[in-house]
Amino acid sequence: MRKKPDGTESPYEANISFFDAMKGTAKGEDKWQIQRFLCSQTIMLAVEGIPGFYIHSLLATPNDLEGVEKTGRNRSINRHQWNYQELEKRLKNPKSPQSIVLKELSRRIKIRRQQTAFHPNATQYTLHPLNKALFVFWRQSVYREQSIFCINNLSDRTQKLQLSSLNLIITDPWCDVLSGQIIDNLYDKFTLKPYQCAWITNKF
Repeated sequence: MRKKPDGTESPYEANISFFDAMKGTAKGEDKWQIQRFLCSQTIMLAVEGIPGFYIHSLLATPNDLEGVEKTGRNRSINRHQWNYQELEKRLKNPKSPQSIVLKELSRRIKIRRQQTAFHPNATQYTLHPLNKALFVFWRQSVYREQSIFCINNLSDRTQKLQLSSLNLIITDPWCDVLSGQIIDNLYDKFTLKPYQCAWITNKF
């Protein structure tokens, strides 16, 4: 909470690590925490501008409840100080959230660096597909040689997008560079798993 000049208080910030904030939705906690978190970070990677990562996002850091208890400050909940040996152990475990998130975000960052359409000055337009569960936007490189359609499933259910709604140029080859899926039929439906993101581009 924050205190206003008149002495009253109002909500100021959520005291929770962002990774733990992705544990669920208004419906409650579910099994999609890691996928939902990766989706949120992938959207940040693709939108116009220069992405920046807080180290605790790269490391999927959970709430530091012990830190809150030790310091008596609510903000300590997302200021965890990792023990190097403990973190190293988690990163070596392929099933730990820390290992999964760091590995996958590193992979997506590497893919992003290869796309001219993700230049900070590249064009961006938000699209409005009929499927309301999908957040879709288009990026085009400064010299217009590359287009990327960024499709993000913001739901916990499998969703389908009619590719014809994107108006993909029929003479160009198209591929989702995140999954490696080649788009053979531009009039087909593209399927996304819960919280899956796709970067469909004509340069790959």
